[in-house]
Amino acid sequence: EVQLVESGGGLVQAGGSLRLSCAASGFTFDDYAIGWFRQAPGKEREGVSCIRTSDGSTRVVDSVKGRFTISSDNAANTVYLQMNSLKPEDTAVYYCAARSRLYGLGTDALTPYGQYDYWGQGTQVTVSS
Repeated sequence: EVQLVESGGGLVQAGGSLRLSCAASGFTFDDYAIGWFRQAPGKEREGVSCIRTSDGSTRVVDSVKGRFTISSDNAANTVYLQMNSLKPEDTAVYYCAARSRLYGLGTDALTPYGQYDYWGQGTQVTVSS
């Protein structure tokens, strides 16, 4: 059974940090790229960052560049999103998703539903001012 499980969300003050985890099972981990997406209430889901686990290549959106870092522990089938200098506008449900690494990390890799076949249930991140 293909499964992605996010964890690590919570409540943090502005300027604080959180590390989200995405644990994958049910498929060959390094055959896929993993993306992080977020959705705030009343807003569209947006791409945040992604990683191709086979070679470690990454992409991040400008709004979090310099604050968020994506990484993977391939032996543990886990992708992380280290979030520093959090802002209230980062408040959202954060989801991880998987797509074949053969699609690469072009601009579509941060487009929701851009060839992403598998999704987790999400983890809530709330940043207070």
